[in-house]
Amino acid sequence: MWTWLLSFISGPLLGKAVDAYKAKLEAGNSRERMATDLAARELQVQQVEIQAQNQLKVAQIGHAWEPEKLFAYIIVIYFAKIVLWDKVLGSFVGYTANIFNTDPLTGEAVGWAAMVMAFYFGKRGIENVARILKR
Repeated sequence: MWTWLLSFISGPLLGKAVDAYKAKLEAGNSRERMATDLAARELQVQQVEIQAQNQLKVAQIGHAWEPEKLFAYIIVIYFAKIVLWDKVLGSFVGYTANIFNTDPLTGEAVGWAAMVMAFYFGKRGIENVARILKR
């Protein structure tokens, strides 16, 4: 996917680089030749910067089997069971007095849900603040 995205982004830049090179060949005097050289170099620098940014994005995304994500999969399955199976579908089967009334989460599930959500939604913000303070 990233190679396709990279080729999609760098394709127009590569086309511009070819056009700049053609203009360089057609340029008659030295002033026009210098301008086309500078334009070609600028396009090459932009292409290298885009490649570096894409590599950084790939490195930051990581992999699906990281321990943090494995933990998340387990928690998602757990909460899907609690919320979907026990609360929502359970109300339709008749485990509650009113079929269309879904009971709220109770017990330790509420605390765990709050901690997991605070971790996943607050983790990136805390990392960003720490990175800013580190500078």
